[in-house]
Amino acid sequence: QVQLVESGGGLVQAGGSLRLSCAASGRTFNNYPMGWFRQAPGKEREFVAGVSWSGGSTDYADSVKGRFTITRVNAKNTVYLQMNSLKPEDTAVYYCAADPRPYRLVVAITSIPYKYWGQGTQVTVSS
Repeated sequence: QVQLVESGGGLVQAGGSLRLSCAASGRTFNNYPMGWFRQAPGKEREFVAGVSWSGGSTDYADSVKGRFTITRVNAKNTVYLQMNSLKPEDTAVYYCAADPRPYRLVVAITSIPYKYWGQGTQVTVSS
């Protein structure tokens, strides 16, 4: 079992930066690929970024490539999402999620494989 807790959300002006953190509990966290998703009001949840279990492979939605960076520190059981050059359209609730298929090198970009989810953290970007 894995429990996930996000933090780091808030209100920021367009062009600003935020770093989200996802703290995980559970001894198998280090074996799982991790992902960040977001959901804006009235929209479906969408993939933002993902990282393989080792951190060696990442994937990003086209809308955030070059602006967002996902990393993980397995020794700290934490995944991060560094968000730079934020835009109003990045406003959403951001969720981290764990894909419980251990040692996968390919990051899943749909929500279906992710079985464990955090409660979400709100990111609001003002224009």
